[in-house]
Amino acid sequence: MTKTRATITAVGHWVPEERLTNADFEKMVDTTDEWIRTRTGISERRILRKGATSDLAANAIQATLKNRGISASEIDLIIVATVTPDMFFPCTACLVQERIGAKKAWGFDVSAACSGFPFALVTGAQFIENGTCKKVIVVGADKMSSITDYTDRANCILFGDAGGAVLLEPCEDPSGGIIDHILRCDGSGEKALNMRGGGSLNPPTHETVDKKMHYIFQDGKTVFKAAVVGMADVSGEIMERNKLQGKDVDWLVPHQANLRIIDATSDRMGLDRSKVMINIDRYGNTTAATIPLCLSEWWQAGKLRKGQTIVMASFGAGYTWGAVLARWTAENAQRG
Repeated sequence: MTKTRATITAVGHWVPEERLTNADFEKMVDTTDEWIRTRTGISERRILRKGATSDLAANAIQATLKNRGISASEIDLIIVATVTPDMFFPCTACLVQERIGAKKAWGFDVSAACSGFPFALVTGAQFIENGTCKKVIVVGADKMSSITDYTDRANCILFGDAGGAVLLEPCEDPSGGIIDHILRCDGSGEKALNMRGGGSLNPPTHETVDKKMHYIFQDGKTVFKAAVVGMADVSGEIMERNKLQGKDVDWLVPHQANLRIIDATSDRMGLDRSKVMINIDRYGNTTAATIPLCLSEWWQAGKLRKGQTIVMASFGAGYTWGAVLARWTAENAQRG
């Protein structure tokens, strides 16, 4: 029997209207527009002042459902990839389920930092492949502004807020859908990228707040070195395992953390920059939302088309990293 593959049949995203530009940061911390752009590739990022991660996720899901032409009542499962849940419990998936009226759906959250979307995507695909579900929503959403210290000039320039979602369904095309994946983690990287406060190890106290333990901590140089190697190697590995060369891949969809990491990954894969989805300049690092945000924008622009081969790749805190190989089967966007 031929294995039933899961495939992405629709995409959607949502970002707040407010922009935080490099010029704004020049007034907030000791930095310059040139310094930020040359080291990260970022020019601006979106900020959600009122609301929470569930708002980002719900709006992205509703855009996805609209693009597919179905109602929330048809969804079987909702998986939310995030490191900024509205609260520890109930999970953000429950809040989103209620918000969009997906009465038939159950759901849960996945926490894998910047690798959250690929981890959640592969998890969701299993429910399609084993026949348990017919329609699975996977959404990556993070309100990174809620855990960013805007006096930390090295980190505050990096992050933004966004939500991106995909709908998974059984694939009718035996050559399409999610073909392969490689997912990895290495807990030795914990000390280089974390948020120490708020969990059972360091419950909230006046001391943890005073020490700024509820904000992102990142040893930038250490993380950069690990990410360059990890994301590039796993992308190359999934191509080699599937006997693919650069000419066989239509799009690299990389996590948008740093333009130099993206370039290193595309070089490892033998891809020209024209085959790489890049929007870090407009959104910064939105953690779990970066990959679906790219997919949605490129699909809406008519550049991501049926039959194209894509590699999604990420690296995040944990460390967590991975790559997913897929052949795009969603109908081309209607160009008005």
